[in-house]
Amino acid sequence: MIFIDNEGHNNPKLNLALEEYALRNFDGSTDYLLFYINEPSIIIGRNQNTLEEINQEYIDENNIHVVRRISGGGAVYHDLGNLNFSFITNHDGKSISNFKKFTAPVIRVLNDMGISAELKGRNDIEVNDKKISGTAQFSTGKRMISHGTLLLDTDMGEVVKALQVKMSKIQSKGHKSVRSRVANISEFLKTPITMEAFKNQLLVGLYEASEPFETYKLTEAEWQAVHKLKAEKYDLWDWNFGKSPKFNIQRNKRFPVGEIDLRIFVEKGHISEFKVFGDFFGRKPIAELENLLIGVPYDKDEIIKSLQNTAIEDFFGTLEKSDFLNLIYGND
Repeated sequence: MIFIDNEGHNNPKLNLALEEYALRNFDGSTDYLLFYINEPSIIIGRNQNTLEEINQEYIDENNIHVVRRISGGGAVYHDLGNLNFSFITNHDGKSISNFKKFTAPVIRVLNDMGISAELKGRNDIEVNDKKISGTAQFSTGKRMISHGTLLLDTDMGEVVKALQVKMSKIQSKGHKSVRSRVANISEFLKTPITMEAFKNQLLVGLYEASEPFETYKLTEAEWQAVHKLKAEKYDLWDWNFGKSPKFNIQRNKRFPVGEIDLRIFVEKGHISEFKVFGDFFGRKPIAELENLLIGVPYDKDEIIKSLQNTAIEDFFGTLEKSDFLNLIYGND
């Protein structure tokens, strides 16, 4: 097994691009191990509706990354106190969904550090019934990744705030996360340890039962290819939000002008149907407003742009445009 040096990059979009690039392009006869630590970010599972997992307003205010990964499972919060590990191996037909195989060496190292870690449920590593690691997998058919988190010293307050959904009445067929009781590994250590020391100890422990390992540094051309993948996939709204499964939203609020009830249908990230109901009075037919939003990405900035030259009072009477925009895309 060869250790891939990510050269200290903390951008989650770059790290996920590196992981996918290595999966699809590195030597298929060799196993690899990758570690990476991300800036504050929410990493969304491949089959999830992004909006059902995040507190959009809090994320915008705090510049938290939102990135979709290629593996399934639930949404997780990453920050500089969380170490991500990734095994890149051949897919032998038996390893997919075999989380025990890939978590066992990690658990062994944690046990050697005096932490009573064990695999619980399908894919979680727990200590005293508290989750310290979640894992997921993805296969190309020939190769696969088995990756997971290790919560060494994550800000648990941020986890709650960033993942506390503020928009209700969203319905989709996306795989909704189940929130678990989580804890930091640092809580179970007798002696404090830095992230760098923890990473080194884990690395040495993982290779303890194997041959001496080598570290691989990407060439300049390989880094260029990783950056290209990041720009063409992980940087894009279409991947991180637009790839959400088909969903619909109902938003309802009573204003001085009357009740406004919105029914929004979103497919491939774009508004496919937009209906407005209520007991308000307007000068123009509401269908004119509805049609303006058909085909628009369900994204706050894009919705604002699409209505920038529209006089909302023509349809509802005395109603602030900001109030209507917040009803379309905002916290309850």
